[in-house]
Parts: sequence; C-alpha cells; structure tokens
Amino acid sequence: MGKLILASSSPRRQQLLRQIGLEFDVVPSEIKEDFIEGESPQDHVLRLAEAKAHKVGAIYPHRWVIGADTAVSIDGMILGKPQTDREAYQMLSMLSGRDHLVVTGVSVYQLAKGKGETIAVETSVRIKTLEPEEITWYIRTGEPFDKAGGYAIQGRGAFMVQRIEGSYTNVVGLPLCELLEVLNHMEAIDLLVRS
Repeated sequence: MGKLILASSSPRRQQLLRQIGLEFDVVPSEIKEDFIEGESPQDHVLRLAEAKAHKVGAIYPHRWVIGADTAVSIDGMILGKPQTDREAYQMLSMLSGRDHLVVTGVSVYQLAKGKGETIAVETSVRIKTLEPEEITWYIRTGEPFDKAGGYAIQGRGAFMVQRIEGSYTNVVGLPLCELLEVLNHMEAIDLLVRS
C-alpha cells in the first residue's frame, strides 16, 4: 500500500501520526478555514476536514488522504485561534473554571476508489479557575497563538487542564484511536502482521 498523505501542515498532527509509526507525506490543503453563520462546531469541522481531504485527494487520486480540522467550542460558540494578547486573554478567561468541548473532524478519502469516510470526535475538557496572573504569564510564553481556543494541552497549557473526558489525542489535534479504526475499516492500512 502506498504511503498516506496528511493534508495538514500541523506539526502536532504530524507528531501524532509518527508516534504510532504510520508512514505519510505532508501535503497541506491550503483551504480557507471560514466560518458559516449558524454552523454547529460538529458541522464546521466535518465540512473542513472533508474539503481538505478532497482537495488534496484530487491531486493524488491513488493515495489515501487524511484531512482534519479541530474546533474548541463553549456555549455553542466556536473559539478560533487568538491573534492578539487581548483575544487570548478573553478566550482563556471565558474557559476559566468551566468545561468546554474540543471537536475534531477527520476525513479519510481516496478518489480512485471512490471511497471516503468522515467522522467527528468530541472530548470534554475542564479548565481550572485561572488567576489573572496565570493567564498573563501563559500569554507571555507565546503558546496560545496558532492554537484553537488559545491553549496547548501537550505544552505549557497542561497546567490549566483539570480533567478531560474522551480522547486526549483529539485535544492535541487528531483522535488516533478513531482514526486508526477508520483507516483499517477502509483498508487504507493493514494492521495485520503477516509472516
């Protein structure tokens, strides 16, 4: 079987796939991650994951392509990636002392076979009550930027995560357990070891 393609430039997603020993090439999809008015977090990530997989899949029709998109949601509102210190402060203040949802859409697709499957995986995350000084310190580390919801569970942001229910790797950016099930089910990979 040919190598998989990850339609994402995310270093976190690449690291997760390497962690479980999958061989893959990286071909970023470069699609616009726009928000549609009234779209649920689940519909949002499913639409973008599928669009990423299909765009790259059209260029490499005989390869299996993985597209993914992650959103952080609280009170039904999607939190994007903060661009400024002020935005990061507002986001982290909103998450402080509360549960929120991390939703990742994953799409596995191969054009030549006309086969594809798209799933959404949800994880509930509880952030401890943050003191203003803790938020300010964390923003100064630079880590909140380029992260949905303004924090990285696999980095310094781990200090604020009190509890999670569901997939940890989903919060990092790719639900590995569910992804492997889809890849195996679609026969994109072969988990059987043959002698």
